[in-house]
Amino acid sequence: MSPMSPQKMAARGRRAKRIVDGLLLLDKPTGMTSNAALQRVKWLFQARKAGHTGSLDPLASGVLPLCFGQATKLSGYLLDSDKSYRVTACFGARTDTADADGEIVERCEPGTVSEAQLQAAVEGLRGEIDQIPPMYSALKKDGVRLYELARAGQEVVREPRRVTIHELEIEAYDPRRPVLTVRCSKGTYVRTLVEDLARACGSLAYVECLRRTRVGSLTDQRIWRLDEIEAAAEAGQEALDALLLPADQAIADWPAVELGAHEAYYLRQGHAVAAAGQGRSPGRVRLYGEGHGFLGIGEVLGDGRVAPKRLMVNAESGA
Repeated sequence: MSPMSPQKMAARGRRAKRIVDGLLLLDKPTGMTSNAALQRVKWLFQARKAGHTGSLDPLASGVLPLCFGQATKLSGYLLDSDKSYRVTACFGARTDTADADGEIVERCEPGTVSEAQLQAAVEGLRGEIDQIPPMYSALKKDGVRLYELARAGQEVVREPRRVTIHELEIEAYDPRRPVLTVRCSKGTYVRTLVEDLARACGSLAYVECLRRTRVGSLTDQRIWRLDEIEAAAEAGQEALDALLLPADQAIADWPAVELGAHEAYYLRQGHAVAAAGQGRSPGRVRLYGEGHGFLGIGEVLGDGRVAPKRLMVNAESGA
């Protein structure tokens, strides 16, 4: 596709922002920050409100859910969800950033880790583990981003953080560049996981290639590249909006509760209501109402009633 002319870009930049609601699954390209990708897509949609749901490093590619309008109310739940990755580790060296974007600061003999050694290390890192966040991260120390301190040549003490490695498997063994699959809790640094894995094998390693394949229930089975989104923008707003998923797809793996018109009305007033169906376990649920579709997020209480937690705007109620 030919690049957009400066005249077209200027004209599009002058258009008024519009209300866009929904979820876009972006295939973030390598070499771009998550925020830069978000701002580019937000500009293409001319959307008033948008946000991403958890940064990917510039080196990483894959699933980056972008929430528009009402869907931004669900972004925090995607941030809290488990993530899955496919990672290629490069054994024989360590970099200052723990990935291929950094400078090599230490080397060791490559190709010395056997499959049995790697498997044992993998098994030892499953479950709940403590991670020390890397210096090249967005966490703050005394109000300053760690990566800013790292770029200034400083290293500070970081407190370990408890994370959960639900799954960690060897997809393809290679003594120099094994490919691993990971499913982990929020806050997990795959770069640190690879370094810890190499340390358990008596070696050094960094992340050479990283792709996120899943965020919660959202996978990379059909996600949109930037060039595809740009092509849709050339075709018009209808083509762009056809790329969006309904907001409730962000939590499609949660239990659903259907409410009658009476119950939906009082729930929107902030009241806990009785819902059809017994025996639900307490916890978060998706709420739907007659004729109104997705209402938002509710919580099943101990007595079986459903209380509102995060509701979508409704044209009739203004909630």
